[in-house]
Parts: sequence; structure tokens; C-alpha cells
Amino acid sequence: MKHYLKTITWKFSDCTTSYPAISDTKIYIRAPEDVIKHFRFLFRDEVKERFVVLWLNAANRVTGWEIISEGILNSSLVHPREVFRGAIVATCASVIIAHNHPSGNPEPSSDDIAITKQVVEAGKIIGIPVHDHIIFAEDNHTSFAERGLI
Repeated sequence: MKHYLKTITWKFSDCTTSYPAISDTKIYIRAPEDVIKHFRFLFRDEVKERFVVLWLNAANRVTGWEIISEGILNSSLVHPREVFRGAIVATCASVIIAHNHPSGNPEPSSDDIAITKQVVEAGKIIGIPVHDHIIFAEDNHTSFAERGLI
């Protein structure tokens, strides 16, 4: 009787894309306003929810980001494994998560609070802290860290 071993590999492709909205390639995050200033363009004029994770090194410099999901008008599907998959492969020290509310209401929903707690707990387990969760809504925003929700 022959035995076979199957190996599955996941390949992480590093891509570089030029974003005209970003003029500085060394972006350091010291406050929620830094995220809003540099990454609002990812959410501007979106009619569907978009969930993004920013990867930070030990000095809080953005080393990359990933769009985790693009949902429907008022929700997007997010799971901690998607949030941290790229962060682990990119060997980042911490993350910031962000999404938009196309309705224009910057207040976090109960689902927003629940998924944030879940992602923060997963980050504690794997050793990648979540510094903030920012909700973009038209010209407003909400920072979970500023509100003490993280």
C-alpha cells in the first residue's frame, strides 16, 4: 500500500502600486489624524463598505496595507484570520483597522464593536496589537482608541 503526502503552500505576493494620493512613502502613525490624512482616499466616494488593515512596523511606520473586504451598502464580512493573514506574512509589529460608513454616520454599530473586540483579542493571542479602528464617514470619522473602545 502506497502512502502519499500532500503539501499545500500559500504564496504571498508582494506588489507595489502607485497611489497618487500618497506623496510621502514614509508614513508614520502617531495619532488617528495621521491615518485620516493619508488614507481617506481609500474610502472617499465609496458606495459600499470597505474594510482595510494597515500594517505597521515597530516604529509605527506604515509598511503596507490590504483591503480585506468590500461589502454591500451597509456591511462587509470580516474575520480575524483575514485581518492577520497578511500582517503575519508581512512581519508587521502592529495593525490599525479601518472601514467606511457610506451612510455618512460615523457612529460605530454593535457589529462594529463586536468585530473590533474579536480582532483585538485575536491580536493579543498572536502578538500583533491593534492600535485603533477608525470609521470613515463622509467628512467625519470615529476613532475607537480616542473613545476608549480599544
